[in-house]
Amino acid sequence: MAKPKILIIYTGGTIGMGKDPMTGVLEPLDFNHLVSSMPEFKLIQAEIDVRKFDPPIDSSDMDPMRWAEIVSMISNNYNDYDGFVILHGTDTMAYTSSALSFMFENLTKPVILTGSQLPIGELRTDGKENLMTAIEIASAKNAEGRPMVPEVCIFFNGKLIRGNRAIKINAEGFHAFESFNYPHLCDVGINFQYHDHHILTPDYRKPMVPHLKLDPNVIVFSLFPGIQDNIVRHVMESPDLRGIVMRTFGSGNAPHTPWISLRTTGSFFLASSIILASILAKSFSEIT
Repeated sequence: MAKPKILIIYTGGTIGMGKDPMTGVLEPLDFNHLVSSMPEFKLIQAEIDVRKFDPPIDSSDMDPMRWAEIVSMISNNYNDYDGFVILHGTDTMAYTSSALSFMFENLTKPVILTGSQLPIGELRTDGKENLMTAIEIASAKNAEGRPMVPEVCIFFNGKLIRGNRAIKINAEGFHAFESFNYPHLCDVGINFQYHDHHILTPDYRKPMVPHLKLDPNVIVFSLFPGIQDNIVRHVMESPDLRGIVMRTFGSGNAPHTPWISLRTTGSFFLASSIILASILAKSFSEIT
């Protein structure tokens, strides 16, 4: 049986960092350093190829233009590989995984993002397990010979999470990501426990369609007691604004002031073609 072919896209992040011997400061290293730090690569039952950002970036510099670059890398190589693994910094990994999940229409192959909290050359690094397991998941097939998880996901610390349900919860511990309002797609210990009934099933008769155009003219803001209408209106009246993501209280509540009521703001948004989305600042809740 032919080995599965996996494409790794190395964008940067802590997993590929190393300490400068003179200053001790972490700096991005070439992907070859990462491979040389992992003799386990020789044990992988898959053919591995690599594409990389040159130079690697800090994930704080990730943006929609680079999301489109990742989507292009994958779509241009889509027919040549069984799955894709993206090495990414943790600070914006959840943003990237969510964005990519909407940029791939009818995705039929795994796109797994992972990284680490400690550089891969560190003694207690979590990077080796995260990367090796992400490759295994990207390679996994079901009884019908189709991918086990044809979705954009994050794998981190034994948990496979749907890409648009992930949130970073911890900057210090290895349990860095969680999915609060949707179950894990797979829990990994000694064995892989795939939760098939939670995994999307694409239409394999149709092609995957990449979407590269994104409008970055969107703002996210949180409601808080005492928020001033003149400041919010100043933002809302920006001529380039195309969307607002508003973090509300509780289960979607907002102050009962006239300027923020849906009756008042709704007509404004309709007239200006601005999209308004309300989300919650709570981890365990839903808008009713």
